[in-house]
Amino acid sequence: MPSFLTAVSLSLSLLSFLGGMPVVSAGSSCVAMDINWNLLVFGYGGKDYNAGTKDSWASGTATEITADGRPPFDGDNVTCYFAQFFNAIYVLGADKSDASSLYIYNVAGKSWSKQSVNAGSLDTSDFQAILDHDTNVFYAVSHNELFSLDMGDQTAAKDGAAWNDVQSAGFDDSYKPVMALAQNHIHFLDVPDVDEGNAKIFVIHFSYMQPEPQRTAQAGSIFLNEGVQQEFFFIPDDASATYVINVENNSTKTLAGPTADAAASYFGAPDSIVQVTTGGDVNYIPYDANSDNAGASWSAVQNLASFKPSTSASSGASQTGSATGSGAATGSVTGSAQGASASSTAGASGDNNGASGMMAGAGTAAAALAVLALSAFVL
Repeated sequence: MPSFLTAVSLSLSLLSFLGGMPVVSAGSSCVAMDINWNLLVFGYGGKDYNAGTKDSWASGTATEITADGRPPFDGDNVTCYFAQFFNAIYVLGADKSDASSLYIYNVAGKSWSKQSVNAGSLDTSDFQAILDHDTNVFYAVSHNELFSLDMGDQTAAKDGAAWNDVQSAGFDDSYKPVMALAQNHIHFLDVPDVDEGNAKIFVIHFSYMQPEPQRTAQAGSIFLNEGVQQEFFFIPDDASATYVINVENNSTKTLAGPTADAAASYFGAPDSIVQVTTGGDVNYIPYDANSDNAGASWSAVQNLASFKPSTSASSGASQTGSATGSGAATGSVTGSAQGASASSTAGASGDNNGASGMMAGAGTAAAALAVLALSAFVL
């Protein structure tokens, strides 16, 4: 499949982020949601839970969904990915004894299967991956090479899965990819030797790499009820804010920052962004694509509180404090988007919306960067 990388300009407000922090593993837990936006937490104190939809998080008790065939969740960098068309969760890095394999959780069947994968030249101990919403293809960067893994319509394991070496990614060897998906484009943030306020974009339906803010952070897509994602969130390691970038109307909303944890795991749903910290706390912030979300703040998912693993059971980096409160949206949007599937449709609603993968990656390199608006152009 051809690929196409463009340069994207992100117009930024004046805000300085902390950078240069070391890359840390995300720990043994990860979060995802199913097609009905039930919150699923895996590897949480050695078990898996369904916390229900957002309206049930403030009370009650989550339901345990631990089932046979699940991975041991003993990896240092467990990541979960939501295949929305097939209502399946793909889990990478959850089995130290077989790092090349991935696990598939069939939500409807509440069952697990283990998918053997030929890693080829991909280094299973050092890569960052993202799952494309429409094609259901994984893209990964390892040692400056771009790889792909086609999952097809999989909700269970099958024969013949393999990582394919697509091409050189064209990044500096020191780059630890921070990847977010929106509108079938992979956005690479924190790229070294790229001008402040710029990012690189990989256009999945073509095939080509090109040049171009820089700081350590987490990023992830915000799913829609249907269609590819239009927005992704960006959370710097200091958790000073939560930025939501809309690639359709060239806008960025600024929301409150979560608990500061450089190795936390995240999931973006139509009505919320969820965080699970390395200390075992599960928090969320309500989100509405059609609102500025002024006053929105992070809260704990209370119906998981009684299942919180002990500190010793949670692997990964320690927390570095918290940044809470409410965040107001940025001002008016300027600039225009063209080329990379831009449209004049405001908000994250509509029939032709969106793009997305799931989780967040940690990057290296430092710089100042705060997003105000996004201007994309195809090189």
